[in-house]
Amino acid sequence: MPILIVQAMVQTLTDQVFTALMNQAEFAVDFSGQFEQLKTGLDLTKALLADTESVNHKNNIVKAELLKLREVIYEADDVLTDCLVRDEYREDGSCSGSSLHDPFFLYRTGKKLRDINLHMKQIEKTLGMFLRAPDGIDREDAYQVRVIMSQDWNPTEIIGLDNDVEKIKGWIFDTNKILHLVGIVGMGGLGKTTVAQKIFHDLEVVGHFQKLIWVCVSQSFSPERIMRSILEGLGENVSGSGVTQILSRIQKVLKDKTCLIVMDDVWSHTDVDWWTNLCSVIPKQGSCIIVTTRHEDAAIGMGVENSRIHRPKTLDDEESWCLFKKFAFPTSKGLCPEDRLEKIGKELLKKCGGLPLAIKTLGSLLASKIDSPSQWRRILESFHALTTEGKTSSVMASLRLSYDEIPPSLKQCLLCFSIYPEDYEIRAEQLIHWWIGEGFIQSKGSRTAVEVGYEYLAELVSRCLVEIVHQRGFDGRVYKCKIHDMVRELIIMIAEEEEFCKFNEQGRQELTAKTRWLCFIDEMDEKSLKKSSKLRALLLMSSRRFNFEMNSRFLRSLRMLDLSNYTVDEHSGKDIFIWISPLKHLASLNLSGIQALKEVPSTIHKLLNLQLLLLTGCNNLVKIHPSITNMKKLIILDLGGCPIQYLPEELGRLSYFQELSGFKVMSQPRMPCFQLLEIKELINLRVLRIHVSGTTVIADNELDVLSHLRRLNVLDIDAEDCRNKNVLEMLEKLTPPPSLQELYLRNYKKETLPNWVNPGQLSRLQYLYIENGDLVNLSCGQTTWNLEGLCLKYLMRLEINWKDLEKDM
Repeated sequence: MPILIVQAMVQTLTDQVFTALMNQAEFAVDFSGQFEQLKTGLDLTKALLADTESVNHKNNIVKAELLKLREVIYEADDVLTDCLVRDEYREDGSCSGSSLHDPFFLYRTGKKLRDINLHMKQIEKTLGMFLRAPDGIDREDAYQVRVIMSQDWNPTEIIGLDNDVEKIKGWIFDTNKILHLVGIVGMGGLGKTTVAQKIFHDLEVVGHFQKLIWVCVSQSFSPERIMRSILEGLGENVSGSGVTQILSRIQKVLKDKTCLIVMDDVWSHTDVDWWTNLCSVIPKQGSCIIVTTRHEDAAIGMGVENSRIHRPKTLDDEESWCLFKKFAFPTSKGLCPEDRLEKIGKELLKKCGGLPLAIKTLGSLLASKIDSPSQWRRILESFHALTTEGKTSSVMASLRLSYDEIPPSLKQCLLCFSIYPEDYEIRAEQLIHWWIGEGFIQSKGSRTAVEVGYEYLAELVSRCLVEIVHQRGFDGRVYKCKIHDMVRELIIMIAEEEEFCKFNEQGRQELTAKTRWLCFIDEMDEKSLKKSSKLRALLLMSSRRFNFEMNSRFLRSLRMLDLSNYTVDEHSGKDIFIWISPLKHLASLNLSGIQALKEVPSTIHKLLNLQLLLLTGCNNLVKIHPSITNMKKLIILDLGGCPIQYLPEELGRLSYFQELSGFKVMSQPRMPCFQLLEIKELINLRVLRIHVSGTTVIADNELDVLSHLRRLNVLDIDAEDCRNKNVLEMLEKLTPPPSLQELYLRNYKKETLPNWVNPGQLSRLQYLYIENGDLVNLSCGQTTWNLEGLCLKYLMRLEINWKDLEKDM
């Protein structure tokens, strides 16, 4: 079991206790002896876990103690959270009436801490029999995230597949065949998808077919989802259509056209009817379907003739070395700097068995160690040991090496991917909000927790453990990502070892009493949640109705709740906050896209630990109760796409606030509400997204409010197609934030940019994004910008000389 997860948990808890003691928090004074003892115990445990030599060869007793240690740390985290929340709120009495404001709190908490310290002492005693604290241990976290982005898929950098591609192109260009059915069959990590990608992007192929569609199938596919994916790939809207309608629309769009459809990662083929129906609507003359699968029977069952099944071979020694060099020696453009590394590298490649995925992963792992042949030798010598510890393949052993090399803090983050369905494209924001809610990442120096989260994700990408689906152009920030099948197999195995999750033989999650993270799907019963009191993260992805009427108090440890992938009906919308409000430890709540949500009620104030409230796209949400202004720990409020006209007054009291999205700047209201002037009180704000309209009024004393936001990095202004000259003149007079790095200007109906959008006043600006406006001229006088990125979209009236623009930017 990879115990470095426990190491990360110990480090996080130690830091929190140390901070409380240093700041002389009231709760630390109340329980000073117990917290001092806890800090001492954590330090000793941390030192014992630093004995990596013994830890890596641990016996079953050590394994059992480490699992006990993790349980104690979770208990301590719950107690510490209660104390931090109580300390935060009791100064102004705003937690009165809550469960934290009662005469028995001190007694109960004191007893819990004594029990925790007793258990810690027993565990330390047992671990001390097997582990030894190294001398001169460095207690500082020396790990610094390297922000290195992997490159997008590039067909010119693929090794050893030219013959495969030419062979299959010969098949699909064969005029004697009516509907070409081609199979690419082989084990995981062999390069089946890569061959299909190279064909899909080949210029001859692109020129040959009028329509090209890529469909990720995976194990848990449904015929309807595949058909919807095909229709979406054709650029059609799929909402509100049944299977029969979808088939009819596919046939209509493809009529008299040649098409190439790639069905990637097919696992089985048991339902013949849907496939027959789909093939019947695809034009026979000149069209082609390529199927990639690990199972030959699946390809044959889909109608692929044996003579049209291609089985990619593993790379030979020369091809393996060429591919390895590209990833192991990126700084020298694939040139090996010395003979010793080449010798060890070629020995390591024999362990990879010519599998491209294993070679890429191993190369990326060794890239940071090119100055140390001894570390290469150590990895070579430990490779065989990994394959004999119950790991069944060289691919898994290679991936395991890459996993073991990442810091403990990144391990926790990577394992979160395990609960997502296979081939699922994950929004980076969703992941990062989860990591923040669970406390896996915190702010570091001037960087917010969100910024640190993006850096962590970039590091996982750079190590070839996470794949980019969509990213921002100018700096490579990841917007969407996924993981390879083999990586998913690895982290599922590790997540089970760590007892975060349980999976069946098909790789689907099962709910148990020990489950910590859960992706709730159709096959599960919400009643079984009552047995899952240890649950800390719940992601609802079920298509059937969830019973929000049942009691949720048993989910007392829940830190992250995400319902953004679930359709809440009108009835459940009324009960949802009744169900959520008892979750006193909840830190991240995502209700984005819930159309049944019309109001955030007063019970929101019960979530005293809430840090992130995400309500994006709640199109019927019109009111937020003023009690939200008492939620002192809130750092992110996202109301993008919500029709809320007015936010509660005194929102500026939330001193930790870092991101506010969806704030509408309205006319002077008759009732008390949050106004633009109050924004200057949010001194920690980093991201601000505002909307102005024809009814907007910006008073004279509000024109300079943005200049008070000295930490604001991102400003997004949506003018909502406003043509009111008075409003546009108000925007002209704004004084911008002094440290702005990114500016987004949408639906701005003037021919020139606002006066303050110039290099003199925005000297730190890195990225300028302008979308859908009446701009004619982008000139900023004699001064030139020093931008890293520029995006211009749907500016139909723009008159521009691109060479001049390049000079100006």
